[in-house]
Amino acid sequence: MPAAKPALPRTALIAGLADAVLILVFAAIGRDAHQRADVLTGVFATAWPFLAGATIGWLAVRAWRAPFQTWPAGVAIWIGTVAVGMLLRAATGQTVVLAFIIVALISLAILLLGYRAVLALVVRLRRRSRQS
Repeated sequence: MPAAKPALPRTALIAGLADAVLILVFAAIGRDAHQRADVLTGVFATAWPFLAGATIGWLAVRAWRAPFQTWPAGVAIWIGTVAVGMLLRAATGQTVVLAFIIVALISLAILLLGYRAVLALVVRLRRRSRQS
């Protein structure tokens, strides 16, 4: 498998912003499901450990080189988001229970890996239609 070409800084910025927005969506949905008040500050209070985890995932695999690839970038960002996010939540006295870990793993996989998989499918279909 050939090495991925370095992504343009703009592409990496778009992917990073997409990841951040989706993590904020995850936090907002969770807060809404539990009918928590202080919507705006509460979403950021819930999201910051996961945003930090995503950042560590980005750095671990240098995701800016191919930020829209599901593997390894997407998987590293997803696992970093959940693992570091939960560790930071535990370290700061926030709730970390098995059910929440499972929900976070599934939800963030759908969000962070899902859009990358859809993009990969679109690219593949476009290439196939150009070759026809």
